Amino acid sequence: MPRGRSTFTKRKKEQARQQKQRDKAERRVQRKQEKPEGGVVDTVDEMRELREHAEAQAALFRVGFEEEDSEESSTEDDTQDSE
Repeated sequence: MPRGRSTFTKRKKEQARQQKQRDKAERRVQRKQEKPEGGVVDTVDEMRELREHAEAQAALFRVGFEEEDSEESSTEDDTQDSE
């Protein structure tokens, strides 16, 4: 007995739905593989590195200020000595 047009359409529609589900599951698995494991740990490490870099930069600036402060205080001492 031949199948009707509606049966063929339903079967094709169901096959398309199943294929979409397989594609979606495959994309989900692929995203999980691309995502680095322990994403939170990476963020913590990145923040620690940024903080260390900022501290190093601040230390460099402080060295410059300390030299200027010592020069200013020695200049003040020289002017007080001459008075």
